[in-house]
Amino acid sequence: MLISKIFNNNVALIKDIDKNEIVVMGCGITFGKRVGDYLDDDKVEKVFELQQEETSEKFKLLLEHIPMEEVALCYDIIEYAKKIIDVEFSDYIYVTLTDHINRALKLFDDGYDISNPLIWEIKRLYPKEFAVGKKALELIEEAMDKQIPEAEAGNIAMHLINAQLNPSSNEFSNVFEITQKVQDILNIVKYTFKIELDEKSLDFERFVTHLRFFFRREKGQEKGTEADDFLLLQIKATYEDAYNCMKKVEQYLGKVLSSSQQLYLTVHIQRVTQL
Repeated sequence: MLISKIFNNNVALIKDIDKNEIVVMGCGITFGKRVGDYLDDDKVEKVFELQQEETSEKFKLLLEHIPMEEVALCYDIIEYAKKIIDVEFSDYIYVTLTDHINRALKLFDDGYDISNPLIWEIKRLYPKEFAVGKKALELIEEAMDKQIPEAEAGNIAMHLINAQLNPSSNEFSNVFEITQKVQDILNIVKYTFKIELDEKSLDFERFVTHLRFFFRREKGQEKGTEADDFLLLQIKATYEDAYNCMKKVEQYLGKVLSSSQQLYLTVHIQRVTQL
């Protein structure tokens, strides 16, 4: 591995055999080295192979200003998230999460409060992501001896959610908006049927997942397929209460859903309300 740039004694930019640029990290990995020298493979501890050029450039800019221990910490959090959540994250998560945690630690050191107005919704609707956020707080305390408030677990979870829903953005707007809409729809179902939903059930998890991907398609302006009209009429007749509730959701959204969206939403409402 040929060294293209040295950030510090522990971080370097290298070129692999195909001349792709990769950020590598390891204790003392560049000590005594210069640009153009070859790096010892056995000293490499972490590899950041970012495919998108824009993401790679922004990540390299972060490395100029963020301590290595924070970069390494974020790497460990993301790798842990990949195992626990079992999804494919955008490479951009290495930029957004690293930058966020760096800023959060600075705010904490300066005595500012760390908050998250959607903390309870995130706990309920994104339990895996929130669990990773809680683990991240443990890793931060272990590595830096700082007890960050639980609200930060929600903030970290939001970055993980955002990396799945909107990989090109480092803003929270989509996550806030989608989370609020999901919560509103759950409330419509609860109040219509006058019941509490079993949030630990598979039907609840499937319903929330369906809503999340519905809004993902909406953001991406992806069009759903049309369902058979006869099948929708059967569903309407069989699950009349669920269908009427679906129409309330449709009214809340301010749009006419496709027959396929109406069908699946009605079925999910029917299942989640059968306690």
